[in-house]
Amino acid sequence: MEAPSPARLYAALAGALLLVLGVVGFFYDASFGAIDAYGQALGALPVNGWLNLFYVATGAIGLLVAGASSRGYALAVGALYVVLAIVGWGSEGLNLAVGVLGLAAAAGTKRGSNVAQEAASEPRRSKPRAQPARQRP
Repeated sequence: MEAPSPARLYAALAGALLLVLGVVGFFYDASFGAIDAYGQALGALPVNGWLNLFYVATGAIGLLVAGASSRGYALAVGALYVVLAIVGWGSEGLNLAVGVLGLAAAAGTKRGSNVAQEAASEPRRSKPRAQPARQRP
């Protein structure tokens, strides 16, 4: 059994982290007012309804695609979170960490490496077919 790829680990772990942060954020501030009006969760994490929903959505997608297209997820989410850190939406530190780790996981995973292709690349083992009985003339 091979070890999971960096992108697969990233999709699973970052997906779980973002999902939990989004759900926890709703307990602190669930208002869907201005997109740049934040409350504080755990003393340092800016939260509002929009940001919580975004974290929940990207986290859930990560958990769903962790086995199928994790490299694409790591690349897309990594780039998106780096852009959000540059723009300054949400927590710059968290967004930058999630983004850089996603880009690194995508770079560390070879293209086309996923569960479906690994299963398809293994030869199928089947029982030999029975030969039809020969008829005598």
